[in-house]
Amino acid sequence: MHRSVLETAHAIATKYLDEVAQRHVGGSASPIELVEALGGSLPVGATDPMEVLQQLAIKADPGIVASAGPRYFGFVTGGAVPVTVGADWLGSAWDQNSCLYVMSPAIAVIEDIVSTWLLELLDLPRHASVGFVTGCHMANFTCLAAARHEVLRRAGWNVEAQGLQRAPRVRVLAGGEVHISAVGALRYLGFGTEEIEIIPADGQGRMRLDALEAALAKGTAGEPTILCAQAGNVSTGASDPIGAIADRAHAHGAWVHVDGAFGLWAALVPELRSQVAGIERADSWATDAHKWLNVPYDSGLAIVSSPAPHRAAMSMKASYLQRGTEEERAGMDWVPESSRRSRVLPIYALIKTLGREGLARLVSTNCALARRMADRLSSAGGVIILNDVVLNQVLVQFKDDITTSHVIAKVQAEGTCWAGGAFWQGKQAMRISVSNWSTTERDIDRSAEAILRCYRSV
Repeated sequence: MHRSVLETAHAIATKYLDEVAQRHVGGSASPIELVEALGGSLPVGATDPMEVLQQLAIKADPGIVASAGPRYFGFVTGGAVPVTVGADWLGSAWDQNSCLYVMSPAIAVIEDIVSTWLLELLDLPRHASVGFVTGCHMANFTCLAAARHEVLRRAGWNVEAQGLQRAPRVRVLAGGEVHISAVGALRYLGFGTEEIEIIPADGQGRMRLDALEAALAKGTAGEPTILCAQAGNVSTGASDPIGAIADRAHAHGAWVHVDGAFGLWAALVPELRSQVAGIERADSWATDAHKWLNVPYDSGLAIVSSPAPHRAAMSMKASYLQRGTEEERAGMDWVPESSRRSRVLPIYALIKTLGREGLARLVSTNCALARRMADRLSSAGGVIILNDVVLNQVLVQFKDDITTSHVIAKVQAEGTCWAGGAFWQGKQAMRISVSNWSTTERDIDRSAEAILRCYRSV
């Protein structure tokens, strides 16, 4: 029976992937329609599993967004290179728990191997530790937990044992365009949003060094301090001057964390490396593989320059968590989870398949396509590109805020492509993110034509 069920799922999935480039890109059903199609009373008896899969595919279809396709430009969402989908399927079939080495020696070893490859690809300190988490939100959480541990340890406080209620105050600084996932991670760690000291940003969203220097000068000697920098602003693609930030912050004893959900991957491309110059001088880095590496959801990476605070912040002990005598890696030591799927497998398969050159080509091609999109759109009267297109992000305004909102709605309803909206420094904009491995120049041109057609009809 299991073979027939899996073959049915395989047929449905491959049909979807064969057709994804031709689909209406956004969802086409209302919540009520989806509830009516998929809901109903609680099943009492059994149903043939193949029928369940077939009906699921049919009834969910109007609510499936073609985010894996080449003309989805929303939310910095990558697609999934075919080999990564295959590796993910294999991981589901193996159904390994990545908690301890003894629970899956192969996955533990592969995590070590991929960690080494990632540090080399990004040219980060080779002794750094890596945790495989759900996404950049949890990667930020993991790295900032390590930061909290270390800055308090230096102040003579063991936060894991003694907690936060009587701990020395930790000063937290972040740029004016800090991403909400970093803010959310700080909240989870006990730092309220009102406690975060915001450093003003420039017109592209980069932290201003003069403002940072002034803020750091207000601190006291030895004060536990965490500074959150950013590689790849979610709207403009611009990165903070991370090397200079690290130098200044370290002079004041601060821990420097880099939220690099997608921008960190600029390090793969020699001509883009300047965008993240000096990242190796930070203390921790968070990024996503399900964005620019184009592996299936979910796949985040938490990287910490010193393994000791990383492990201290994350590891747990229990009488039943008995490790092998020669065990070198326990995955749970580096992440907030105990039970975990083997999400490292798609990354392994991707790096083996594309290599350094192929990964760099994926990133550089998306950046070139983003510039092409900006050029196509800006050729029309009244269309303004609000950002310097330094990576894969394009911010577009059509005449004014109201017109821009109408264009976004029309584009999403029309279905040739999908782009979302964002407010950027007081202006309503369409935010276009080119992040998919399968996007071509033809996709860009077709999408630009559709967007301009919607603009002219407003």
